[in-house]
Order: sequence, then C-alpha cells, then structure tokens
Amino acid sequence: RALDSLGVPTFNQFLVDRGAAPSPVLHRRDPEVLQLNIGLYCNQACGHCHVESSPLRMEMMTAETASQCIEVLKKSPTITTLDITGGAPELNDSFRLIVSLARAVRPDLKIIDRCNLTVLQEPGQEDLVDFLAEQGVSVIASLPCYSAENVDKQRGSGVFERSIAALLALNEAGYGLPDSG
Repeated sequence: RALDSLGVPTFNQFLVDRGAAPSPVLHRRDPEVLQLNIGLYCNQACGHCHVESSPLRMEMMTAETASQCIEVLKKSPTITTLDITGGAPELNDSFRLIVSLARAVRPDLKIIDRCNLTVLQEPGQEDLVDFLAEQGVSVIASLPCYSAENVDKQRGSGVFERSIAALLALNEAGYGLPDSG
C-alpha cells in the first residue's frame, strides 16, 4: 500500500482503533461509471450550488485533458456510463468534443448530460438540443421546484419560464416520451 510509508492505517485498522467492528473485506469492483466534472463556468449563480459555479468561474477542463479522458474510456471496457457534469457542462469548449468522441469510441455507451435547462437557450447553443438528441445523450435536467416563485428566488428572475421552455424544446426533440431513455 502506498499509504503504509506515511503511517496511514488500513480502513479496518482505523475502525478497530476507534472501537468499531471491522468491516468485511472490501473488494474493489471494476468501474462502470466515468463521471467528468468539466468545469465551474455556469450561466447561473445559484446560492445552493455546492461547487459555487457561476458566470464568474472560468475554470474549465482543457481539450488536452478531455482527450486524456477519452483515452481512459477507450481503455476501460467495463465503463458503461459517461456522466458529464460541472457548472453548465455544455458551455465548456470541450463538451461537444467529449460527447462526439465518446460516442464514436463506444456507440453503446450511456452518456448523461447534467443540465440546468436554461443553458439550452444561451446564445451559441441554438443547436444544442438537436446535438444531444443526435448523439443519444440522456439529459438529467435540474429544476429545483415546481413553483415559478421558488425557482426564480433560487436561480434568478425568469429562470423558471426559461426552464419550462427548454423542457418543451427537449420534448419536441423526443425527450420525455415513452421509451426515450
């Protein structure tokens, strides 16, 4: 173990040292999900965001790192799901590259886009819904409440209305229908 030289106990020893019963032996399984947080830049600035993404955060995964992630995907046949998140991941310059390359490398791969919805209406993203549909990307949409008042308080004025418009655009592209994934 790499941590032995640092004096870090094993997990079971850690439990025993604190008076807890040791756990059954833990065995690592092959990875099934590759989750990529590709940046902190977001078109919204929600007070509840656990990573404090906003339009002021410019940290983004580079194209070089994105290419390295695709190499990991190529070399990891047990990965069945690519889960893309981070700020508004669609606003990262490498988002479409990642999706396109992942789909080309692994046509059967489930690709998830964790989407705040309003990004679908941002300038320059007019074809995003079509791109997601063409690439067979599952969209996990974020809408914190069913109430316009609550959503607008959390995410900003007009966000609820724009989110509903985005959901309708996704429906038009076939999302949210039976057997759409």
